[in-house]
Amino acid sequence: MPVAMSAHLEVVQPEIARKQAYEAGKLAKRLRHQMGQAIADFNMIEDGDKVMVCLSGGKDSYTMLDILLSLQAKAPVRFELIAVNLDQKQPGFPEHVLPQYLTERGVPFHIIEQDTYSTVTRVIPEGKTMCSLCSRLRRGALYHWAAANGVTKIALGHHRDDILGTFFLNLFHQGSLKAMPPKLRSDDGRHVVIRPLAYCKESDIADYAAHKQFPIIPCNLCGSQENLQRKAASRMLHEWERQYPGRSETIFRALGNVAPSQLADRQLFDFASLGTREGARRADVHGWLAGTESDNNS
Repeated sequence: MPVAMSAHLEVVQPEIARKQAYEAGKLAKRLRHQMGQAIADFNMIEDGDKVMVCLSGGKDSYTMLDILLSLQAKAPVRFELIAVNLDQKQPGFPEHVLPQYLTERGVPFHIIEQDTYSTVTRVIPEGKTMCSLCSRLRRGALYHWAAANGVTKIALGHHRDDILGTFFLNLFHQGSLKAMPPKLRSDDGRHVVIRPLAYCKESDIADYAAHKQFPIIPCNLCGSQENLQRKAASRMLHEWERQYPGRSETIFRALGNVAPSQLADRQLFDFASLGTREGARRADVHGWLAGTESDNNS
């Protein structure tokens, strides 16, 4: 290699490394800020909480755990973290990866071993998407362990893009305005579920996970395909973001800026009483449909 080129590389390479380190630091700070803001806004974690961090081995749950550990060191409240993974006995699952990683990090953990894979493959016809049933079985196993071990909060790794995708799936296919809330109580009332990554976008999480070099475990070991409707919603959001940068953030802000009187849900706003006159008789709905009110008044 020519001397001049070698000297140039010696100057350029450290500069590239410094720039990468600077950008990685900015990204980490942004994610910590967004997660801390979400935790504060929704009062996700309180003093004395035992938080079960559901760790799948994907980029989202690794990032959630890593930033929670960072926040825990300086948090204004004391709380306990325990990482929990469900080994569903999928063929080829690298069962050593998570215990090794968590042991090296010094993170308390527990591996639940439950063969939900056999159940899913027995119930779901070959070639069909297994994700929905798999998710329900996984949730049941995690909730059961949480109840038996004094867990007060269950942390899931859903991020902003997951929440938006769910919103559009419900809008397009269920005819309802709902998404994934950052905090909720389980249907049986026994558990409080939190989503600390609610304000974080997926691309930031992917960059963070790549920089941290987390030992990612793929989510396709079962051979099932991701829900096609969810993939379509994701493509739509990505295309919107490409054409109109910032649109996803605007839509997400709208989820927290609801005006019930400007929608049409009669359970959220009493439209029927709006502008009514005292003593005025209200016509029966059947009368309006059948025309009997006008008949009676003629």
